[in-house]
Amino acid sequence: MTTGTEEDPLTIDELAARAGMTVRTVRFYGTKGLLPPPVIGPRRVGHYGREHLARLALIEELQQQGMTLAAIERYLQQLPPDLDAHDLAIHRAVVASWAPDAIETVTRAELERRAGRALGDDDVERLVAMGVAEAADGGYRVDLGLLRLGVGLLDVPLSQEAILSARNVLIEHARAAAHELSRLFRGEVSERAARDVKSLSAYMHPLVVQALLTTFQRSLREDLREWLGGVPETAADEGGSA
Repeated sequence: MTTGTEEDPLTIDELAARAGMTVRTVRFYGTKGLLPPPVIGPRRVGHYGREHLARLALIEELQQQGMTLAAIERYLQQLPPDLDAHDLAIHRAVVASWAPDAIETVTRAELERRAGRALGDDDVERLVAMGVAEAADGGYRVDLGLLRLGVGLLDVPLSQEAILSARNVLIEHARAAAHELSRLFRGEVSERAARDVKSLSAYMHPLVVQALLTTFQRSLREDLREWLGGVPETAADEGGSA
């Protein structure tokens, strides 16, 4: 994991302000190992980057879901060490999905405020197409758990059709995995009390989601690495046969 960015270095005061925390809290997370150390610059000043900000946002989201500091520490230790700010933002979006559906009806101005950026008409249309928002009562019904991820996809250099096709693929396979896991768990808890089943479900939910997300990220990176590694060879073969 990169511990700083050249394009937007932050002092600890700036990092704390951007994260909505106190400097004392940021330092505490650092001493607990929840936050990587900063890059030490001139005059021995620590510089922080987007990865630090994204990790603080993930920690805050985990706390809002009721996880203890010890549980958050275990969660973060299980993450791949090379996650960048975008990867961490995806994890935060997934963590937000653990909570009950957070659907709110907001104005266009409030939608932009929640998104953290100005949104053109095309941007809003893409968010609607992705199922993140839908027009309603002169405003928009927004899935707050998906909003940050949807906004991030606005800058991905893919056509809207490709993004929607990818969404359909993920939904199809996620439902199949959920069905198989549900069948497995039912076999394990069929003789238990309903309260025990509910407790097990609440405990397994974040673990299963993290396992699926981590496996997906690793598999995708391996496929992309294999594909990109094969491109020069193909090009070279074509050049040699010309």
